[in-house]
Amino acid sequence: MFSPKLVLIDLDGTLVDSVPDLAHAADAMMTDLDLPLRGEDNVRNWVGNGVERLVKRTLTGELDAEPEESLYERAYPIFYEHYLQSNGKYSRLFPGVQQGLEILKQKGLTIGCVTNKAESFTLPLLQAKEILDYFSIVVSGDTTAKKKPDPMPLFYATDKLSIAPAESLILGDSMHDVEAGRNAGFQVIAVSYGYNHGVDIREAKPDAVIDSFVELEHLIK
Repeated sequence: MFSPKLVLIDLDGTLVDSVPDLAHAADAMMTDLDLPLRGEDNVRNWVGNGVERLVKRTLTGELDAEPEESLYERAYPIFYEHYLQSNGKYSRLFPGVQQGLEILKQKGLTIGCVTNKAESFTLPLLQAKEILDYFSIVVSGDTTAKKKPDPMPLFYATDKLSIAPAESLILGDSMHDVEAGRNAGFQVIAVSYGYNHGVDIREAKPDAVIDSFVELEHLIK
């Protein structure tokens, strides 16, 4: 059992399956550039490290390759504009998320969202999925100078809310979430689904792994 005062929750791959939005924008970008479409299945394997890296993976078709700088500089603004249009349009909450957020709320916990997604995409997505009001704080990828797995975004939230890291928990889907939690001295729960490039999140050794947010009813006091 966990007994935190604060629960910080990751966005993409944890709360929301945003791949359909991202895949739509990625293929629209490739169409504009007269390059081969990648499709949702490929994009699902490439997300999780920010849109900059996703654009590079879409251009190269590989996880770690670097495209020509001139091509990337052309492509990123195109992707950005398409993503502004698709963000929240095709995505959906993962099963159990709404119920889980209600469980945390009813337990009287402070809930925050911490994501590497830029604020210009984060807030509209949370609003579109009608869950923004659950969060006392939203820390986006451009809120602080560093992103997860650096602990800075987590410390930003605890400082703003005047809650100690030792009384806080992070809930996420990726190794970056687990690492950020460890770096900040948080307890860590991971979801078994989400975006972790096909690697079982258990390998990152979180404190617990859940298949659905509804399991929080019995994991958190």
